[in-house]
Amino acid sequence: MIKLQKITLKELNIKKEKAVALLNPCVVCPRECRVDRIKTQEGYCKTKNKPKIHSAQPHFGEESCLVGIKGSGTIFFSSCNLSCVYCQNWKISQMKMGEEMEISQLASLMLYLEAKGCSNINLVSPSIWVPQIIESLILAKKKGLNIPLVFNTGGYDRLETLKLLDGIIDIYLPDIKYSTNKMSQNYSNVSDYWVRVQRAVWEMYKQVGDLKINKEGIAESGLLVRHLILPNRLAGTAKVMKFISSVSKNSYINIMDQYQPCFKSRKFPELNRKITDQEFKQAVGIAKNEGLYRFEHLQRK
Repeated sequence: MIKLQKITLKELNIKKEKAVALLNPCVVCPRECRVDRIKTQEGYCKTKNKPKIHSAQPHFGEESCLVGIKGSGTIFFSSCNLSCVYCQNWKISQMKMGEEMEISQLASLMLYLEAKGCSNINLVSPSIWVPQIIESLILAKKKGLNIPLVFNTGGYDRLETLKLLDGIIDIYLPDIKYSTNKMSQNYSNVSDYWVRVQRAVWEMYKQVGDLKINKEGIAESGLLVRHLILPNRLAGTAKVMKFISSVSKNSYINIMDQYQPCFKSRKFPELNRKITDQEFKQAVGIAKNEGLYRFEHLQRK
């Protein structure tokens, strides 16, 4: 059951008013810059009120249960509240490449992706854009948007903002990047990541539960957790898997093996190489030892 069908327009409008109020002073994400984002670009993300979009298209590189036959309908938002030195999409997240749009244009993109036959609307890097997303959904819902919504996030999300998404988001897709604040400070310029991501994932699970996949192999609702393995155990995989297991041993996990040095990572000797087969096998073994068993894949591609 798609939750967007169950929430009324009246309820969405109430959530919209609460979400828009977070923009001045801006406390949409955990950085809580407290600037008037409606008028200025002075916050950490350097964005204003209008949504800024890099691209919107069917994408076939996501998890198999999101892709289906005609792809996951990805909408890549510009900017990010993390500054990962190894970000593969750094031109979008940190150079902020993209085009400012009206709320109605964002709604039209969602409807366009649905018309293309996409399995879902996949909101990539949405953490700083929640008010705009809710506003656009009101318009899209009026015009019949009828596929699951995916919240594809780096995991640095404000609890109070996530609560506004209860009843709206069908699939939460957080990437748990680190299990220590020291590593998050070193490589993503954020000092409280581990505390924030645990609170966020618990809230996500409270809202949607374990991932539910239909007979066609397509995810309909629930939590899907990503974890990117970093060289030299820098991501703290053992603690990450222990935490995921504490949320639910039925958690669906993508242990990602595609790390490669890019952007600024070559300035960090400990990050300046791909992961090894042994590091990947070790991460999978850790997850299994924690009682986890639902994996996107178990062999390196």
